Amino acid sequence: MGQLDGKTAVVTGGSDGIGLGAAVRLAQEGAHVFITGRREAELEAAAKSIGSATAVPGDIAEPDDLDRLYEAVRARGKGLDVVFANAGIGGFARLDSMDLELLDRIYQVNIRGTVLTVQKALPLLNEGASIIINASTRADDGWEGFGAYGASKAALRLFTRTWANELKHRGIRVNAVSPGAIATPAVAKMVGEETAREVEATFRAKVPMGRHGTVEEVAAAVAFLASPQSSFVLGANLYVDGGENGL
Repeated sequence: MGQLDGKTAVVTGGSDGIGLGAAVRLAQEGAHVFITGRREAELEAAAKSIGSATAVPGDIAEPDDLDRLYEAVRARGKGLDVVFANAGIGGFARLDSMDLELLDRIYQVNIRGTVLTVQKALPLLNEGASIIINASTRADDGWEGFGAYGASKAALRLFTRTWANELKHRGIRVNAVSPGAIATPAVAKMVGEETAREVEATFRAKVPMGRHGTVEEVAAAVAFLASPQSSFVLGANLYVDGGENGL
């Protein structure tokens, strides 16, 4: 018996990385998982690898795409119990070379897209549902070149606490996870394989545990926040960072 038997979950950005890892874990706990993402072929392959999953391609920054996602959830007829608002994009840009197009895109996806993801889920959420927001340790540390990305994640942290207050009367819990240096394809996609190795080495050097985390370790934190085990956790930010924040 899983902790989420019979439950329905949504994971955005579910085709790879942390999103896919979380979707796999939620399905292992018994949930049927709806995953969404912009790359249709990869998304369909991910759904097959998960098992109890439905792929609904789309961009979280586009309201019509989210409407299609939630219409598929509605058609299942069991409401919605877990939302992992994971989808987001990154980018490196120092102040002196800030690309306004990149800045706008990061905010459009990470902030606007996350707001829309949660807002449009509201009519479907069952009492006792759990919303988990994917934030980041970059919201804390002020690393050079991460200003726009870190600011977007800091905004999500504040939304997490605000939404926890606004939805607590419905028995809905809202919390965040803040991963640190996690081994995913994301950095290589942004900067290329060769530069990615240098960036990842820099990340790893700042982790007290001396290694990257895994998507499975983040997924375990997401499963905890999605489950009844975290029934007294509200408005929290759970660091999954090997001690990077605060040690």
